[in-house]
Amino acid sequence: MGRWTRKELEDQAHHYRLTARKSATTGDWSHWANLFTEDATYVEHHFGRFCGRDAIYRWISAITTPYPMNHMIYFPWTWHVIDEERGWVICELMNRMKDPGDGSLHEEPNITILHYAGDGLWSYEEDAYDWQNMARMIAGWQAVKERCEKLASQGRDPRDERHIAAIEGVEVKR
Repeated sequence: MGRWTRKELEDQAHHYRLTARKSATTGDWSHWANLFTEDATYVEHHFGRFCGRDAIYRWISAITTPYPMNHMIYFPWTWHVIDEERGWVICELMNRMKDPGDGSLHEEPNITILHYAGDGLWSYEEDAYDWQNMARMIAGWQAVKERCEKLASQGRDPRDERHIAAIEGVEVKR
C-alpha cells in the first residue's frame, strides 16, 4: 500500500482542478501556487524549470496576466491515472480559451504530471505540450475574437454564420 490512499489522491487532484479554475477566472494565481510545497519543482517544456513556490507563482502570474493568456481560463481533464504506490497523478488536460464570441471551441492538449507530497500539497509538476500547436490555436482564437468584436460593433450577432461569412466575403447559400 502507498503512503496515501487513492481517495486522498483523487480528492487532491479534484481540489487542484477547482483551484486552477478559480485562479484562472479571478486572475489571482496565489491560490494555485499555494498548492505547491515551498521547495516544489515546476517543469514547463517551453518556458523552463521553476524551483520553489515563489518562483512558480511569479512565473504563472507573469505568463497568465497579459492578453491573450488571460483568456485561457478552462483546463478540463480528459483522462487521468493515479499511481497510489508513488503518489503520482498524470492527466491530459485541455488548455481552453474563453468563448471568443461565436461559440467556437479553441483548445490544445497538455500532459500534466503531478507528484503529491501530502497535506494537500504537490511537490512537482511537469507540463508537456506542443508549443507551435498552442501558438497556432491562440492565434486562431485571436482572429475569431477580433472578427466577433467587429461584428458586435456593427450590431450583428457573431453567432450567426451569415454575418461571419459576410465579413469574410463569402456568400452563404440557403
